[in-house]
Parts: sequence; structure tokens; C-alpha cells
Amino acid sequence: MQATTQLIHSIPVDPLTGAVSVPIYQTSTFVQEAPGVNKGFDYARTNNPTRATLENLIAQLEKGQVGIAFSSGLAAIDAIAKLLRPGDEIVAVDDIYGGAYRLFTQVYQQFGVTINFVDTSDPEKVFNAITPKTKLIWLETPTNPTLKISDIEAIAQIAKANRCLLCVDNTFASPALQQPLSLGADIVVHSATKYLGGHSDLIAGLVVTREKELGEKIKFYQNACGAILAPFDSWLVIRGIETLHLRVQQHCRSAQEVAEFLQQHPAVDKVYYPGLKDHPNHAIAKKQSKGFGGIVSFTLKQDNIAAANTFVTSTHLFKLAESLGGIKSLVSHPASMTHKTIPADKRRAAGVTDSLIRLSIGLEDASDLLQDLHQALEKSNTIINITAHDAVPC
Repeated sequence: MQATTQLIHSIPVDPLTGAVSVPIYQTSTFVQEAPGVNKGFDYARTNNPTRATLENLIAQLEKGQVGIAFSSGLAAIDAIAKLLRPGDEIVAVDDIYGGAYRLFTQVYQQFGVTINFVDTSDPEKVFNAITPKTKLIWLETPTNPTLKISDIEAIAQIAKANRCLLCVDNTFASPALQQPLSLGADIVVHSATKYLGGHSDLIAGLVVTREKELGEKIKFYQNACGAILAPFDSWLVIRGIETLHLRVQQHCRSAQEVAEFLQQHPAVDKVYYPGLKDHPNHAIAKKQSKGFGGIVSFTLKQDNIAAANTFVTSTHLFKLAESLGGIKSLVSHPASMTHKTIPADKRRAAGVTDSLIRLSIGLEDASDLLQDLHQALEKSNTIINITAHDAVPC
């Protein structure tokens, strides 16, 4: 059975009414037949039928044993980090999402957890960074925002040999393109706010584990700490997942066109997209993923914040906003938005330069997106050249 067909028929029909849409069980509590005797639900923080459907669905999509839904992607990451103890170490991708960087360095570091940031696109660097105290390897692949690719299978073997967990943030690829658990990862995490939800109308996080015992530990933290996903938001993610494969196919097609266009533009310096054959990790991306995703990043020849700001405020179809993965195209400037909490020297060292711009390619017609990018680049170039000319003393 093809993945799209399997996905559609993994979403259950309501056994009580025959409804083809999963019901929203908007309730806080459930009647019990006797103390501790119930229909599998007692209190909605612990479990809820709508949320349980989503959790089972994402576990199937990621080919894992246990799915756990949280109120945000960061809440999901936080639950995974709670597996660690004082003195433990994390080996994390250097080009890391700013929110995860803040959580690891400003919250868990004060509790005695050490974070070592390395370029995980080189498995040897991961191997060399591991110490006897390393308990968790943290990957994003593709990374946010420079779209580095890490070899999940190779790093999974390193993790297993050193008895540490491997967690892969699969937000950018989604299970429509990549399934890290099948490649040896122990945990997958998603900001379901992005491609899984797909419509920029919710905040949610998901975790899937390969082994049931590990999933039950994270499930305990979900219940004990209470950062649960509400029934309506669970339903919104289910609704988004129904069209995931179709949306991702179009995102990928348009992103490839955008990346190839930007490569040819004289105002653009570097283009980051795994689908380009000159991307340093193109071969690995092709091996472990069914497609290259809907995110394209690039830098300008004028590598400064002013040039980037001029561009991101000149687009029409690309809306300047945080987040990504929705049906509308978005543009962001990581240095002053998603990655502003990372010190400038560390940000630049990881490739997030002052002019780096991240595009989330939506479902608009690709030709319209190319026209919008063209006019914004031309406007940006004109303003920059005029400014430079005026600055020359007479």
C-alpha cells in the first residue's frame, strides 16, 4: 500500500457514530464505572481520545511505538531533556534552532547538563565530541536555517556504540520525506506547528520513540508536567496531516525552482538547499530522504543586516514572519528573529551570517514566487547601491 493511501486510512472512523472526521472530545473529565474502572480515560491531562488518535497516528507515520503530543515544539524538547540528570552531556548540532539553544544553555545548563555543539554533518566530529558523560545526541536534519544534512544512520551507529540516545528533530523533513527511527534514531521530535499542522493556525509539539519503554518515560513527563496538547489543537494537527504528502510534494517542487533561480541571481552569494547538486550533503540527503523539503536559505553579496532587512521588507507574497511550513510563503531574517538569542560570534560560526535569509516556500504558483523574489532583490540592490553612492565623500 502506498504511503498516501496508508496515511488516509490510518485516521480512524469514529466507532460510536461513523463520523469520518475524528471527533473533538472537548471535556476535562470522564465518568467512571467504579474507582479506577473506566473506558481508558479518566482525566484529560492524562489522556484524551482526540489527542490519543493524533499520538497513535504520528507513531504510525514515524514507524515508532509511542507518540506523545505537547502544547508546543519546545515543550516536546523540554520533556526529552528531562531524561537527563546533572552531570550528563548533550552533543548537539551547532546550527541549532534558537529556541532549543536557549532551552539547553539557559535552562538545563544551570541544572548541571553540559552541551557540546558540533557540526553534525561530519559524523567523525560527532564521534570525537562524545565523552563517557554523553547521554544524548541531538540532530536537526535539515538544520534550521542553513540546511545542513546529517547522516542519521551513521550517527545512530555511533550513538549505539556509546550507549547514548539519538534524537532527531524531523520538523523540516516531516515523515512524508524522512523517517529517522527507521534509520536507527531512538527519538523523533516535531514542531507540529510547521508542516504537520500546515496551515499556520496552531502551536503544537510531537515526540515519537522507537521503543515503548522510552516512550512511557516521556509520557510520564507529559502527564506529570502538564504541557499537553488540547483536543481542538490535536484535531487541527490531524486535519493537517491528512494532506501532508500532497502539500510536501508541492513545497519541494517549488523550493527546487526557487533555489535554482537564486543560484543564478547576481545579488545572491550562497544558496542553501539540499536539492542542489553542489550542496555538500546532497548525496546523504538523497539517500535518506524522499525529497529535499520546502525551505530555502540564501545570503546576499552585501553581507550585512541592513541589506537583509531591505530585502525581507520588500517582498509581497513572502510575508515577513516567524515560523514556516504553512500554505503561505514566509520570509525571515534568522540573525534578528529566530536565532537572535544565540551570541553573534557563535551564530556566524555556525553559518548564520548577518545577511542570511530563510524562505518557507508555500503553495502559491512558483512563477509568482520567482517574480516576487526578483523584484525584492532588485529593490534591495538599488537601495543598497544608492546608499553606498551617497556615502562616498565628494
